Amino acid sequence: MRKTRQVAALPIRHREDGTIEVCLVTTRETQRWVIPKGWATNKRTNAKMAALEALEEAGLEGKISGKPLGFYRYFKRQIRTFELVRVEVFTMTVEKERKKWPEADQRERIWVSPAEAATMVVEPGLSALLADFEPAGNDNSPPKKKKQRIKAPKQNPTKLTGGKGNSKKHKSP
Repeated sequence: MRKTRQVAALPIRHREDGTIEVCLVTTRETQRWVIPKGWATNKRTNAKMAALEALEEAGLEGKISGKPLGFYRYFKRQIRTFELVRVEVFTMTVEKERKKWPEADQRERIWVSPAEAATMVVEPGLSALLADFEPAGNDNSPPKKKKQRIKAPKQNPTKLTGGKGNSKKHKSP
């Protein structure tokens, strides 16, 4: 199995009430919900390539972040095998939404909250990126990820020592 890489745009828009929506598109063959993505090339930067995919697959134009939000991996079905693909994701603040675009007859486009998008996509890594998505603001800097705080379970000292407190009775030889 050979590793391959793709780039993707996470198109976002700000609603009048200040909330954020992200755009999902369907895949051409299975009609699953994904974000616009395509193969990375050496002819364009990854960010510019992601912006081009957003235009071709979703009819969206805007400012693309120069720094990636993150990445996820998924298995892409090929004719005889599956290939592990690493997808680098760039946030794109949408400025224009075209009514007609190159793949409009092959895909659906929908705007939803990041939390709802996280439940709609199949790829676990993409779902996690969407669930953790927290925009940085109206500038075009990459959004911040929510910090995950893991709390250690409270430990009862009596359970750790097997008795009351830390004192154990020892027999003298």
